[in-house]
Amino acid sequence: MSQIASYYRNKTILVTGAASGIGRRFTERVARYNPERLILWDRNTTALTQLRQELSATRNVQISGVDVSDPEIIQIEADNLIHQDRVPDLVLNCAGIVTGKYFHQHNFHEIGQIMQVNVAGSMWVVNAFLDAMIARGSGHIVNLASASAYIGNPKMSVYAASKWAVLGWTESLQLEMKRLQTGIDVTAIIPSYIDTGMFKGVKAPALVPILSTEAMTGHILRGVASRKMAVKVPFMVRFVPLLKAILPQSLFDWVAGSLLGVYTSMDTFKGREQETS
Repeated sequence: MSQIASYYRNKTILVTGAASGIGRRFTERVARYNPERLILWDRNTTALTQLRQELSATRNVQISGVDVSDPEIIQIEADNLIHQDRVPDLVLNCAGIVTGKYFHQHNFHEIGQIMQVNVAGSMWVVNAFLDAMIARGSGHIVNLASASAYIGNPKMSVYAASKWAVLGWTESLQLEMKRLQTGIDVTAIIPSYIDTGMFKGVKAPALVPILSTEAMTGHILRGVASRKMAVKVPFMVRFVPLLKAILPQSLFDWVAGSLLGVYTSMDTFKGREQETS
């Protein structure tokens, strides 16, 4: 049995944002490795139901119409699972939204919603289960950050802020779980643009191709099974922090903006309104 298959076998796995994008493809692929149970959360209950039907051969698939921006619903669902002795072995936070606008074009509601879904929602989900996972002495938390956590980008200010927050929280949580010797692994997923439809219309920067959902899911499956602290894809993403550290800001902006085209990548953004990843 491969390392990947043995890692996911017999695990209870919770995926948020499971109805589309990375969450859906991860669910479809991880089901092949005979997990004990798949717990799928998304606010799109129609798509969730379709996914469950697709996974009919998987032994246990439990779906719930959970909007991660609602902490009360998260707590109710988490308490029910804990009482049923179904504390997840793996939590994958995929739920997320993006709005491609200049900052001054956002209204209060949009700003709040992006931060609540992308940041607070992921925190609330983990917080709801973490005491039970610590008491058990095992678990794995996987948070979907972004390369935008490393670099600002026009028409991406609020989304970038949310992903900076996700990455900072994830790295802090890694240190806490290690210091407390909880037995809990924490992984940050740090991709560039992915072709989930969430970033429809973006122009890929030079040397940073748009990632296929299939390829990115493969990287996540392998990275999590290897208990990596961070999965950075494509290769160029690994160099962004180094370039920012060694180059003057003006030179870095020239490289990112003029040479690589990062700062104009969102100019042709279309997306889908309130797209959930």
